[in-house]
Amino acid sequence: MQWAGVLNFRAALLASALYGGVLAAAPVAAGQQDFTLYNETGVDIYQLYVSPASTDQWEEDVLGVDVLEDGDAVDISFDRDEDADYWDLMVVDGEGSNIQWYRLKLTEISAVTLRIDDGEAIAEVE
Repeated sequence: MQWAGVLNFRAALLASALYGGVLAAAPVAAGQQDFTLYNETGVDIYQLYVSPASTDQWEEDVLGVDVLEDGDAVDISFDRDEDADYWDLMVVDGEGSNIQWYRLKLTEISAVTLRIDDGEAIAEVE
């Protein structure tokens, strides 16, 4: 599996935010968490799950396409009734392996770029 050896996704996200990820606030209507997902992981993404950080349950697959190939992007649109400030994100590859990122403030994020650099999962946000 291409993502084997990626151990601490929370640390990778935090490091990305602190050392190069850019957080740019964008005005968004309440409850609107739309963003553009860029896949630069080196593998194709088959599923995307987004759920409020306060729950242990993943919601439905919101990818919107059958497969998000490496190097491609897709607009993710969903509007949930939850007033959550923070959301968790999970992507699943063709082998069923997944990577998770936690506590993304999607109401202030317009784009998420996913990468695997030297075995480390990175999410750059803007």
